[in-house]
Amino acid sequence: MNKHIKVLDCTLRDGGYYNNWDFDTEVVIDYLNAVANANIDYVELGLRNFAQTGFHGAFAYTTEDYLNQIELPQGPVYGVMVDAKTILESDLGINKAVDELFIDAEMSKIGLVRVAAHFHEVIASERIVKRLREKGYLVGFNMMQAGGKPDALISEMSFVVNGWDCVDTLYFADSLGNMDSDEVKRIVKAIKVSWEGDIGIHTHNNMAKALDNTITAKNSGVNWLDVTITGMGRGAGNAQTENLLAILAKTDDKYNPEMVYELVIKHFEPMQKESGWGSNLAYFLGAQYDIHPTYIQNLLSNPEHESSEIVNAIKYLSDLEGTSSYSGEILNNAISFSGTSEQVSGEKDLVGRFSSREVLVLANGPSLEKYAKDISRYINKNNPIVLAVNIVTAIPEDLIDFYCISHNAKFISQRTYYKNLNKPIIAPLHRFTTEEKSILSGSTNVLDYGFEVVANKFDVMDKYCQLPYEVTLAYALAIAKVADADSISLVGVDGYNASDNRQLEMIEVLNSYKKSYELVELNALTPTTYPISQKSIFAPK
Repeated sequence: MNKHIKVLDCTLRDGGYYNNWDFDTEVVIDYLNAVANANIDYVELGLRNFAQTGFHGAFAYTTEDYLNQIELPQGPVYGVMVDAKTILESDLGINKAVDELFIDAEMSKIGLVRVAAHFHEVIASERIVKRLREKGYLVGFNMMQAGGKPDALISEMSFVVNGWDCVDTLYFADSLGNMDSDEVKRIVKAIKVSWEGDIGIHTHNNMAKALDNTITAKNSGVNWLDVTITGMGRGAGNAQTENLLAILAKTDDKYNPEMVYELVIKHFEPMQKESGWGSNLAYFLGAQYDIHPTYIQNLLSNPEHESSEIVNAIKYLSDLEGTSSYSGEILNNAISFSGTSEQVSGEKDLVGRFSSREVLVLANGPSLEKYAKDISRYINKNNPIVLAVNIVTAIPEDLIDFYCISHNAKFISQRTYYKNLNKPIIAPLHRFTTEEKSILSGSTNVLDYGFEVVANKFDVMDKYCQLPYEVTLAYALAIAKVADADSISLVGVDGYNASDNRQLEMIEVLNSYKKSYELVELNALTPTTYPISQKSIFAPK
């Protein structure tokens, strides 16, 4: 017989991966009222974290100070999640780290803390869980990436947790979104070998099975069920709150699913259209190859990535070991992967080539098209050397002197343009396969300048450069430097949101450039959020 069902909505926590945990006040108020009126049992408000680099919204921290500023409707038990890694890697030690993040439960608006841990972190998490229980919290323990783990390991870790005698519910998470109903049943059975308490499930929708897997788990004796509004959550998202409540309401009059319907239509469906969570082919393939969903989410969220780039990146990731854990460096490699393994090389053809000339670099930000006519007038009047970062269509080809390429995937997605290009190309040919080089053969000329990605480096040599990230704009700056440009002007370098990884990477690139080559004047002539000198395309020369 099933234990009493408990629905846990974690929209503000899991959904925060799409908006940096920065929800509008109106959305938060409407959400809290809706889930309370729907009689949802538990509401996980967000993460509990130490200070992080960059901007993150309130629900990345869910501090007591913030909670005291908002009204939490009566009804649900409110909670937060903490990553075991956050505490285990703290210099404070486990007890002091827990004490730093959590006051005693009787003084807090939250009553539940869930600890999320990978299987290799389970044993070390005992002191975290016991300290939280000492503080008076209900404690949930989430075993992440349970899919594919052997029965013996699942049963062993369940036995370990059972021995702590202080966990209220033991969760397993379909972190990679690749479980089916048989896998759910297998894991539940393996847990029950060593655990008799409440069991919870957190599903992901990569294969469009999150809701089905949740119902399968319920029918197998799992009684804590995670959901989010419209499935908003990392990667493809989760089982949908509104759908699960509608199903449960058929046999349990406790839940009022209609209380969340207006919330869905008014706030979350528009956000879903904008951000794009939900199952699709890319997430499905990621699940098939055990690729962490953050890889897919970051590929899909970048509007600069062509469909062929995404496909090539997924293929690259599928051939690697260890992609069940996310790494920004690996993603960069997947996006910019080289078709060859040749050692970095190049020629000296660019040395001093732009001596005493202004170099104008064209990037593909929205301002390039907005100010295209003004940029064209600037080129005609001032006669700079014009470098295009990849293919640009907003500026006539006859005004461009060179095209710079560094991303193989970007090159593949734009290959039809290069077949008929009548201007010289600058590219690190050691990164290209024989087939890819043949595409360039139609160009009037190809200048070979090497490009090697080396962390914390911005070094420009006669034949090649070493740069901290796979960023073609950085490659263009290196080209301007080796060619001895008198000054460098940038257009279409709009930048991104302050917390976007691309923004942070480019800021590091620019800071490294200025540190190494501060004597070369560098200006943006169209609006930018990057920390560089801002001038105007309209200003008199």
